[in-house]
Amino acid sequence: MNSIILRTATRFMLPLLILFSIVVLLRGHNQPGGGFVGGLLATSAFVLYAMAFGVPAMKRLLRVPLTTYIAIGLGMALVSGVPGLIESKPFLYGMWASFELAGFGELKVGTPLVFDIGVYFTVLGVCLLMLLTLAEES
Repeated sequence: MNSIILRTATRFMLPLLILFSIVVLLRGHNQPGGGFVGGLLATSAFVLYAMAFGVPAMKRLLRVPLTTYIAIGLGMALVSGVPGLIESKPFLYGMWASFELAGFGELKVGTPLVFDIGVYFTVLGVCLLMLLTLAEES
């Protein structure tokens, strides 16, 4: 597509969509959202960029092969289950730690968040790989 309106809008929309996908990822543990929905939102942002600037430009924007995103995501999801095994709990048992951040209050970080980030990267990599394969064949 060769539209100046689409290209201009995409330059503004891409960072907002990526930021929104991260917000959905981070709030997903206690509210609707999470890694899967966040990954789909990030995928839609990159597909919009591919529509405006082409698939090669989108691949340059990602800088890392899509299979690397998939591998990182699957690795993070797998690693999130190990702390439970170390503590003689079931695999993928949720374990939490809390930290005090000056000015922000208490921050709770746990293995479910690591799992959600892994799902985010896996969904992003798989969906983009499928869509770009289809786009390159046509």
